[in-house]
Amino acid sequence: QVQLAESGGGLVQAGGSLRLSCAASGSTFSRPTRGWFRQAPGKEREFVAAVSWSDGWTHYTDPVKGRFTISSDNDKNTVYLQMDSLLPEDTAVYYCAAGRRCSTPFAIDNYDDWGQGTQVTVAS
Repeated sequence: QVQLAESGGGLVQAGGSLRLSCAASGSTFSRPTRGWFRQAPGKEREFVAAVSWSDGWTHYTDPVKGRFTISSDNDKNTVYLQMDSLLPEDTAVYYCAAGRRCSTPFAIDNYDDWGQGTQVTVAS
């Protein structure tokens, strides 16, 4: 099992930036895929981005490509989500997740461990 703790959320104006962090502890080697998901009020949780510690790839959902960057610091067991050019529609609770090695990082079923979430609010 992996324990995850997100930080870095907050309120920002449209066009601004935020960086989310996700610190992991526990059996991190068994969960090499790290993903960020988000959930807006009244909507289902959706995939945002993922990175693989074992294979080195990154993957993004189309609406955030070119604006968000996911990265990892393996020495610190921490994953980051740099969010630039934020839009009001990016407003949501952002969740960090840890999952098995997989070829479909956008699938929520691949993730076994979740953080508590951090609120991101983008004002227009």
